[in-house]
Amino acid sequence: MERAQQRPAAAGADGPAEPAGAALELLVHGVGGTTPEKMLDDPRTVRITGDDTAAVFRRAADADAEARPGQHRGAPVPEAYVWCNLTSGNGTRALWLLLLPFMVVNLAHWMRPTAHGRPRTVRLYGLLVRLAGLTLTVLLVAAACEVALDLAAWQCAGTRACAVRHSWLGFLSPAMGGWWSAPGRRLALAALVPAALTCLLWYLSHRTWSAYESQLPPAREPEPEEDTGSTCLGRPGFWYGRRLVARLRAAHTAAGLLTVAAAVATPAAGFDRRPGGPATLDALGWLLHAALVAGTAAVVWVVCRRGRSEQRLDRELDRRLVRGLPLGALLLCLLAALYAGWARPGWQASGRLPGDAAFGGIALAQGLLVVALGAAAYTLHRTRPDPRAALRGLGGPAVAMLACALGGVMSGGVSQRVADWLDGTGTSIPGPPVLLTWQASAIPPLLLVLLLLCGRLAGRAWRLSRAERATVERDDPDEPQDAECVRRIARTRAMATLTDEGPLVVGVTSAATLLLGAAALVGALGTGRTPAGAAAGTNLAVRTAAETSQTLGSWLIGLGSILFVTWGRRAYKDASARRTIGILWDVGTFWPRAAHPFAPPCYAERAVPDLTWRMATWTQATGGRLVLSGHSQGSVLAAAAAWQLTPPVRGRVALLTYGSPLERLYGRWFPAHFGPDALSALHHDVDCWRNLYRLTDPIGGPVRLSGDCGPEVDHAPLEDPLARGRTARHPLPAPILGHSDYQADPVFAEERRLLLARLLPDLPAPRHRGERPVAVQGEPRRGPEPQGSSGRSSA
Repeated sequence: MERAQQRPAAAGADGPAEPAGAALELLVHGVGGTTPEKMLDDPRTVRITGDDTAAVFRRAADADAEARPGQHRGAPVPEAYVWCNLTSGNGTRALWLLLLPFMVVNLAHWMRPTAHGRPRTVRLYGLLVRLAGLTLTVLLVAAACEVALDLAAWQCAGTRACAVRHSWLGFLSPAMGGWWSAPGRRLALAALVPAALTCLLWYLSHRTWSAYESQLPPAREPEPEEDTGSTCLGRPGFWYGRRLVARLRAAHTAAGLLTVAAAVATPAAGFDRRPGGPATLDALGWLLHAALVAGTAAVVWVVCRRGRSEQRLDRELDRRLVRGLPLGALLLCLLAALYAGWARPGWQASGRLPGDAAFGGIALAQGLLVVALGAAAYTLHRTRPDPRAALRGLGGPAVAMLACALGGVMSGGVSQRVADWLDGTGTSIPGPPVLLTWQASAIPPLLLVLLLLCGRLAGRAWRLSRAERATVERDDPDEPQDAECVRRIARTRAMATLTDEGPLVVGVTSAATLLLGAAALVGALGTGRTPAGAAAGTNLAVRTAAETSQTLGSWLIGLGSILFVTWGRRAYKDASARRTIGILWDVGTFWPRAAHPFAPPCYAERAVPDLTWRMATWTQATGGRLVLSGHSQGSVLAAAAAWQLTPPVRGRVALLTYGSPLERLYGRWFPAHFGPDALSALHHDVDCWRNLYRLTDPIGGPVRLSGDCGPEVDHAPLEDPLARGRTARHPLPAPILGHSDYQADPVFAEERRLLLARLLPDLPAPRHRGERPVAVQGEPRRGPEPQGSSGRSSA
């Protein structure tokens, strides 16, 4: 690929302009990425505009198309927008998977139901999700405090046998009598670990904020809601969340540092408040805790005060708040370390730090927030019920529950594994808080529920596969039927339908997680002992179940953490593995960071402005029209970019989507942004839209617009495979393509030809039965779209 020289992106003042009526085909790839050579079907390509992260490419022969307008008259100039480097890279980016709970809770923000006349409930929904995200930050930092302060500095370093086993903790041991051996100084030194983690999260968020959230979309005036399909994606400031992310980053960083300060100061304050304790230090402890409470109130106020500014490009940054809040929290953290490190004769470490109350409070707050979020979502859904919405509008609360569960599992897993590593005998230190052990013990019952659910889904897929065989045979009665080929097609179609069972899986998992989490909280706070300890003295069956669940949970949570990181690293390095989980990851990072600033960055805040700028500048320079062609996740980017265009430019765009999750995934899980009203308005605003899909595709599907719009957009399902058995045209067995290689189907080329014919100047549009001839020249016509009867008949 030739990259040495970038060619001019569009004609204008620096070069000759194409004649009015010029056409451009802008290709946008999907999950897993590809190369410009494959997209353009040419080994020699040049970068027209962009950088190594995302760029637009052309064939080398088309690089100077603006200088030779006559050569391309009657045919579009193909361009490929390659954005795969926004979501993939070297293996180190798998570390973003450690922040998966933050990404999942951010998803819950965008899953709210469609709202009609409920602005306060919409604001309440967003507020509750932001507060849930704040609890996850506190939970992560609290887990780091548990590992560094409680397990290592307080328990292991304070126990002679454990300190001898781990010589690197020897200088903290009271047996050594060193300066750092005092309990408060050990805590102050260990606090560097969670404080460094908080600063690392701040740095990663700030770096990606500068690269992604700071990308300016084209400036334009806000349109009435009806002109953008009642979707927020068409608002000028939707893909520019710079101000909110900066505010949330400051609040979450301060929350993390305040958590560290509280973990350091609380044990020392407890010692000072005993009868006969030092009065001066006791007073200082009260003042410090009052300052921590004030700082916590300021953090909550910042999180609650302001949501997203989407109606305009909000370029303000609240610089005083963004700088002052984290610095103030850092100052309190330093004061807490100084306070705890003051000499206190007679203070010795024993037992655990008060972690059960802290983790129990976090778990209780998360449960209450999820329940309140469910009530808000139910209220919004009732205003205008959407039968296709996942879980009847409760998808957001269910996903928020999963985010909290992931945070609990990851924090408990790290604490349990570190405790096992420090205490090889299992008798020298008390170990992590019993609540974390109860939460880990809930994993085996949860896996049992999921196993039963998977068995049910497998049985359904098997029954559907058998029933589908007759349908496959009826699709092509004239062709010789290969029994093995029919079974293979039927099985693939049945497996593809499992995607539609996603709401059931998420709903059952979330409900089971909520119930098991509540049981773990009650058991831990009610008994104060581990499950095995609480079951002591009961009958053999209960005792065996408790011990087995506790042991299995401890190992499963550690093994899961290791597999999680390994799988993530492989997904970033291996293209095939990346395609397997890519759709879930790309859905998660498609949305702006509205609820959590430490979530992985939103690649769409770079990709959507890229596409919008390219389409707007090209149409302005040439006066031409373009076909926006998107596969899989690329179709979602294409739709989002089309919404960002002004109405006159949108009217010059034809949309071709294939393997698209616009309705099957986004329409069901994100009804407020990709619901029926939004997709119907998009179909009305662009010049024309055609959608291709296969029954064997587990990701893509029909758009399902209501009324006459449905057949105008959705082509009938494409045949897959292209041939059954061996034929003269296909002497070798044809593969089942599923989600890939839509361009291999002749229908794809035919539908693209029909779209291009509608956009070409001075030519009559293709006519179908009952349609009058309409010229394509001038303003975009509003008439029937090409029907599914064009091209090859499909299965």
